Amino acid sequence: MKNRKSLQKIKVSDEILLKQVELSDAEDIFKTIDSQRSYLGKWLPFVAISLSIENTVFFIDKMLEDTNDNYVFVIHYNGVFAGLIGFKGNDKQNKRTEIGYWLSENYQKKGIVTQSVKSMCEFAFDELRMNRIQIRCAVGNMRSKKIPQNLGFVLEGVERDGEKLTGGIYTDLEVYSKLKKD
Repeated sequence: MKNRKSLQKIKVSDEILLKQVELSDAEDIFKTIDSQRSYLGKWLPFVAISLSIENTVFFIDKMLEDTNDNYVFVIHYNGVFAGLIGFKGNDKQNKRTEIGYWLSENYQKKGIVTQSVKSMCEFAFDELRMNRIQIRCAVGNMRSKKIPQNLGFVLEGVERDGEKLTGGIYTDLEVYSKLKKD
């Protein structure tokens, strides 16, 4: 594993803390996925291939080796693991990134992801010096797409058959963006 900068932490609120993912988080991540397969698997294709803690360790290892600032954070709510949020597909030359997230069913409807995405946007614009942030949400995933809508992201359009879900079913994705100048 390559040397990393010090572990990033983002205090979102008194209840919510984002902490850069570590190998020690593998058990919490896997247990959540494993206990909520039908709930999480509806919109997250990786759930079907996350069959053991070793799969989760492999995923985290890849994140830790990534030198492209694709930060992934665990979401802690009142000190308990609640989900993941992170950047993917960073494009340093064009100063753009995408935010992805998922949250345990037990922590839904508390504003956790909305507040976390807001903090991640501030981190991306201020610390990483990004100009554009994108969020893509399945057209039918009402909870997920409310997040960019509530945070002032602009709906740019629909990416047809943009993601293959579990079972080989393709879904259209709504593409939202926010610019630093917004």
